[in-house]
Amino acid sequence: MARPKHTVPEFDIVVDAEPYVWRLQRKPRWSSDPKERHGMALAVRHKEGQREAVLEFPFGPQPRFGAPQLQPAQIDTRLVARAIASAIAAGWEPLSRGKTVTIVVDADGA
Repeated sequence: MARPKHTVPEFDIVVDAEPYVWRLQRKPRWSSDPKERHGMALAVRHKEGQREAVLEFPFGPQPRFGAPQLQPAQIDTRLVARAIASAIAAGWEPLSRGKTVTIVVDADGA
């Protein structure tokens, strides 16, 4: 019997009257080695387009030991909307074709 594939949940969002789909690409990771620290990353695409943008956030303060891991449903949609608007302002063209674009945003999504 085949095991079902692990699917990553995708969420719909509307920014400037345009429909987008986003998912949590990478959870934040903390380490004593600065090269191993990574912030959260979201993968975003226009609902009718193919070109994705990966929005990378800075790593924040390390959570307390035993704190629950970040879940996609916990991410504030206003933060996602600001990050998408910032990516478009930075030159991401969601309806164009091409490679995935990586855009670094600040902790507020700007």
